[in-house]
Amino acid sequence: MHPLEFKTSVSKEAIYVQLAHTLRQAIKAGELIKGTKLSSARTMADVYQINRHTVMNALQLLVAEGWLESKEKSGYFVTRSLPIDSSCQQQKQPQYQKKHLTFATTMSEPVTHDLGQYQYQFAGGLPDIASFPFNEFKSALSKVCQRVDSTKLHYGDIGGVDELKIQIQSYLYRARSLKVDDLLVCNGSQEALFLAASVFITSGDYVACETLGYPPARRAFSACGARLIDIAQDQEGLCVADFELQLKQHNIKMLYLTPLHQYPTTVTLSPTRRLQIYKLCYQYGVVIIEDDYDHEFHYRCQPLQPMAADDPAGIVIYISTFSKLMFAGARVGYVSAADEILVQMRARKQLMNHKNDVLTQLGVAYWMAAGQFERHLKRATKLYKARYHAMADVLVQYQQQGLPLQFIKPDGGMAMWVDCQVNVQHVKQAAHKKGIYLQTEDEFYFAQSAHSLKPSITDMRHIRLGFAGQNTQQMQAGLTELMKIIYPQYLS
Repeated sequence: MHPLEFKTSVSKEAIYVQLAHTLRQAIKAGELIKGTKLSSARTMADVYQINRHTVMNALQLLVAEGWLESKEKSGYFVTRSLPIDSSCQQQKQPQYQKKHLTFATTMSEPVTHDLGQYQYQFAGGLPDIASFPFNEFKSALSKVCQRVDSTKLHYGDIGGVDELKIQIQSYLYRARSLKVDDLLVCNGSQEALFLAASVFITSGDYVACETLGYPPARRAFSACGARLIDIAQDQEGLCVADFELQLKQHNIKMLYLTPLHQYPTTVTLSPTRRLQIYKLCYQYGVVIIEDDYDHEFHYRCQPLQPMAADDPAGIVIYISTFSKLMFAGARVGYVSAADEILVQMRARKQLMNHKNDVLTQLGVAYWMAAGQFERHLKRATKLYKARYHAMADVLVQYQQQGLPLQFIKPDGGMAMWVDCQVNVQHVKQAAHKKGIYLQTEDEFYFAQSAHSLKPSITDMRHIRLGFAGQNTQQMQAGLTELMKIIYPQYLS
């Protein structure tokens, strides 16, 4: 075979790759038929004015791909079993069309927000990352790396490394009056929610949730096949009477609750209602998922102990996270539950990812053991309490200016639930254009609930304003711009 026409081009591809492409296309087009002997590498190198080793690299690549075969002392030949769509000596292979795929459950592309693009941050669960003691934590990680037990870096410890579990257990007993025998450490609370759902939910099972709630939790339940039942809420939290009514009408398997600083309304469920709900769940065989996502940040008094602290029947799955205490990227959450539940959750976790990031776990454990974690927590609580009062003061000032907004100052948490007394359907979009991130009431309903209490879109009046993630000056400036959007007739 006389060498084909070939000219190198200015591109990012290596010359041998360009030559291989030219030869491959010639074979596909039938210019080189099966069994054709190619010119020698030396001949091609001379004709193309390139290095012989470059030619050899191209030929060896085509041999590896199955287009050519090398015969000792004879040279290179076009293979007789071509991996091609067509050639002049071979019948055409079928033209493949893109197949329609059928998914078990069709889900939309996840929507995430780059909060860094917003000038004003009113995200409800956003800690102030700027105040996190990164140097302390860096030191903890460094010391862990200097003395790490290499055996811990292998597979194993599905439920979390013992060093961290011991520290969390000790902390929960001191800070939350919660004594636990064992824990499952997860990659954040979302993994814990999905695992808990997968343990108990089969397709068509009912899960009860507060009407307004945490969207990722309900999406996890739905993805596991659950049908969601909205339970009415009032100024004191979940309505016991409506819960009992739904229990009588549906075979409810699980109840998802955020009893402390209810998400998103910030209401704390009273001890009386907690007891009533627990009794109903025991009576009807319902498992409770207690999501205690920001327990530490309580300002008016000591927070109520978790429902899991008084769980004689072993029906509460207690979930919490370090995301609000550290930062979301740390991905450290944990679960406390009856032993038989933890066994099932560990088994399912192994199917997902075997274990968590060991170095992060050990770093957090060291940080906690050194007392630095609780010192940071005290500083953060003091800081967020000041911002909590500052936001309340600013909102009161707007009320005094005649704006019709209403709010109840919560006992704690990281956000406030504000009734604007006007429809806020378009507020979020307008706010984002002004560099303001916030969430509006419509985001916290679940449209696919089997029993839905979602009101008309025109009745959406509430916004959720996080106060922890930005300083007071930013908060005040952001609220000024936000009030102009919500109340243009008052602040033109």
